[in-house]
Amino acid sequence: IGRALRAVVDTKALGENTIVIDCDVLQADGGTRTAAITGACVALADAIEWGRAKGLVSKNAKPLIDSVAAVSVGIIDGEPMLDLAYVEDVRAETDMNVVVTGRGLFVEVQGTAEGAPFDKRELDALLELGVAGCADLRTAQLGALES
Repeated sequence: IGRALRAVVDTKALGENTIVIDCDVLQADGGTRTAAITGACVALADAIEWGRAKGLVSKNAKPLIDSVAAVSVGIIDGEPMLDLAYVEDVRAETDMNVVVTGRGLFVEVQGTAEGAPFDKRELDALLELGVAGCADLRTAQLGALES
């Protein structure tokens, strides 16, 4: 989770500050780590703005250079699927986590053939699905920060 967040932080712009993000997933049905990354990015943006309001972060500094979101994807019964629930995750022939910045750059791609090997066409389909899912999550992140 920390690696995903550090990918979108300019530590020089953050100055001598340390931000600790603690993730407790209270209710989950698969995708716990990906949900934590997506929510932690919102918490990080909020913490930076809090620090700015308190004078701890320079008004001109831009420590958060992009957003980051994560989602699980997988192949179940030959079909690529997004945001796997637990019952889908345990049945997946292929299971993958995709971590993507708001600009669509990959921070992490971690996938495993659980039941059967997968080909490049299936990999491409999963990556497309993951990028689209992360774009939707980016919209939700912005909505959360605006409220």
